[in-house]
Order: sequence, then C-alpha cells, then structure tokens
Amino acid sequence: MADYSTLQALQYDLSNGKTSCTQLVEHYLQKIEDHKDLNAFVEVYSHDARSRATVIDAKIKHGTAGRLAGMVIGVKDNIAYQDHGLTAASKILSGFTSLYSATAVERLLEEDAIIIGRLNCDEFAMGSSNRFSYYGPVKNPLDKNLVPGGSSGGSAAAVAAGLCMASLGSDTGGSIRQPASFTGIYGFKPSYGRISRHGLIAFASSFDQIGPFANSIEDTALLYEIMAGADQYDNTCSQREVTPVSLDGEKQARKIAYFKDTLENASLDPEVRAQAVALIEKLRAAGHTVEAIDFPLLEYLVPTYYILSTAEASSNLARYDGIHFGYRSPNAHDLESTYKLSRTEGFGTEVKRRILLGTFVLSSGYYDAYYGKAQKTRRLVSDKTNEIFQDYDFIFSPTTPHTPFPLNQVESDPTQMYLEDIFTVHANITGCPSISLPLAQHKNGLPLGMQFTAAKYEEADLLQFAHTLVNN
Repeated sequence: MADYSTLQALQYDLSNGKTSCTQLVEHYLQKIEDHKDLNAFVEVYSHDARSRATVIDAKIKHGTAGRLAGMVIGVKDNIAYQDHGLTAASKILSGFTSLYSATAVERLLEEDAIIIGRLNCDEFAMGSSNRFSYYGPVKNPLDKNLVPGGSSGGSAAAVAAGLCMASLGSDTGGSIRQPASFTGIYGFKPSYGRISRHGLIAFASSFDQIGPFANSIEDTALLYEIMAGADQYDNTCSQREVTPVSLDGEKQARKIAYFKDTLENASLDPEVRAQAVALIEKLRAAGHTVEAIDFPLLEYLVPTYYILSTAEASSNLARYDGIHFGYRSPNAHDLESTYKLSRTEGFGTEVKRRILLGTFVLSSGYYDAYYGKAQKTRRLVSDKTNEIFQDYDFIFSPTTPHTPFPLNQVESDPTQMYLEDIFTVHANITGCPSISLPLAQHKNGLPLGMQFTAAKYEEADLLQFAHTLVNN
C-alpha cells in the first residue's frame, strides 16, 4: 500500500472501496515495526487501532463517519489519552496511566481519528534534539545519524517516516516548528490558548501549546480547526470564536516583515541565509511587500524565554516528589530522603538543570532581578510585536539557524543548545500563531523550514497564506 500524503486522497479511496481503515492500520503497524530503530514510538496501540478501524469502516459504509475518518495519528507522550500510558518520557512517571483524555484528543476521536500510539519526546518536553528521553534518543528518518529536533522529535519523525498520517506535539519554545524543519514536514503552533491545554502535562504553563504535524497544509488546517475552541476545563483557553479556515481564498498582496538582525546574524548558516533571501525575492516577485525592520529586543528573546520557562517548570514539576506520582526511590528511608532520592533518580540531567535554574530565578533576593525583569521584557516584546502587526500581515524568518546536527554531537556548554530556539521563541513569548513550511533545501540535501508568524488569533489568515505560498 502506498502512503497517502493527504487525508482527502485517502478518503477518496476509502469511499470508493479501494482500501479500508483496517488495511491502513495494518500498513502503518508494519511500517512502525520495520522502522522501530528510529525509536519514534514509546508504545504502539495495536489492538486499539485495529478495533477502532473496524468500527470506522462500518461508519464509512453507512455514511456516518466523521471528518477525520481514516486519519491515523500518533500522540506525543505528554498528551493524555484515557487508560493509556503517560510518562512525558520520564522515569519519574514510569507506570502511570492516564485517567482521562486531553480535550484535543477527545475532539479528534469524536471525528473518528485513529490513535495508533504515543510518541517519544525530550523528557517533560525540555530539549531541542530528542536526546533527553528516558526511552533513548529518536533518530531522524532522513539520516539516522542526525537528530530529528525536539522536544517533539518522535512526533516529527513518525510523520516524516510515514509511520502515521499526522501527529500531535506541543510547542513551548519551538518544539513543533524546529523538528518539522529538521524532518521536512509541516509543523504548526496555534496562538496561545487557541487549543485547550487540558490533558497536556505542563512544562511552562504560559507558553505551552498543542499543535499538529502533517504532510500538507490541508491536513494541518483541518486538525487545527477540529481541536481549536473554548474548553470549560482550561480557563486559559480563549473564548473567542474559531474562524473557519478557508484555503481557497482570493490571492492578495501581503505585507511581510523580517528582522534585519536575524538574517545578518553571524551564527546563521550561510546557506540558510541564501535560501531565506531567495524566498524573500520570490515573495516580492509574486507581488508581496517584504521589508527588513529593526527589532531592538531580539537579543533578549532567548534569555527572557529561559528565565520564565524554567521558573514555571520549577513550579510545575514540584508535584513529582516520589509521593504523589510515579517513581519512588527504593533507597528512601524517611520523608526527606524520599523527596531527594526520588527526584534525583527520577529526573534526567536536562530536567534537573532547568528545575535548578527556575528555582534560582524565583528565589529570595533574585526574583526581581531575574523573573520580574523577564516578565517586564515579555510585555515590551508583546507590545512591540503588536505594533509590527498594525503595519504588516506576517513576520518571516528561517525556522532554524542550520540543518539537523549529529546525534553524537557533544556540547561543552549545555546552554548552547538553548540557542536552537533563537528564531522560534518569539511566537511563544507573544502567544502568536506560527508555522514552519518545508520550502527550501540545503546544499547538503537536508530540508530547511521557513517560518511565518501572524498576529494572535489570525490562524485562518496564516494558513490561507501558507496554502497559497506552498501551491505556487
């Protein structure tokens, strides 16, 4: 069976009896087995997927199937699925089974999606390489010696390798868009609060956002539209009505900005710069206005993000103490040793590093100097960004400063990895929607994602523009 790149093509064959959901699930299960060396899946739901496929085949036959009938989806291991394992790729949650499903998952199931398994990720979604997982690193299907990006590396690798049609990831500082760029697929982070976070294990609560990976803009838009909307279980979820996504809107000239210092940055791979400039010229030739602008706060984006996100991580992960959830050290002999040993043995190196950083910036004597200033900077960044969107429709940049790096690459300074988020954290700080599109290729043969960001809640406009861009 050939892989389907769009749900529309699959559903055409399903409706004509050329294939069935049952055959499709068997196809994906075999591919997952054939590519298990990628380490993309933590657990495969073979029995569940087969049972559900049988039910959905019957629905298709009777004309009662939902909009996602036939779509086989993988879910990142920090998104809850009732009665299934949920560990955020951490030893501290080993053996934990979710008591309920995330709102996003429920909405997909209501439209007859088939969930085939949970996907590997960096522990508690902290990382940019998917090497920080209790289950071991994920390999990039384009070259198994390279990282797939992170933290949603399993989600990206599974879609890129054709192990499922689409997948869910979470994006706290670029964890959907960066791996999408590294694997040559579409990765979309909606506005903060546009998709409910109910059922998403928290890393940094004011940044986290669920979003889809897919092989087409059409499937990306459909998944977003189904998952988006108000939720009584998440009071940070926007009450604003979801604007339907129309991909066939009229083509119109757009105003697009890019930060001058982004493309002039010395650390940017020259080939990435060349491809970004080539895309800018293509946009101008198509009638769009593309202008370089100054963004004086650019150098503060990564420090602001890491101060605030680690502070929130320190608070959110305090509950994993060897008593309330998951792993408890067998060497503990009293309350204090239970806390110390369970957390020491249960958390990985990167998670412990971020908890310590977050606890430090929240500590007495340092709170105002770090956390307080970072919050003020976040407001300045948001205000300046809102000003930009009064004059421009979108902000453009490469998704990443380079192509995927080797799995065995050793960093002498672990904080260097934090610079992987240099182009993506802006959208998380401001809560804006942002998408990575596989529009370019490096001369080394690997894909390059190009990123477009829109004003908050302008997902429909961003997706419509992306569709026009990809199909021209």
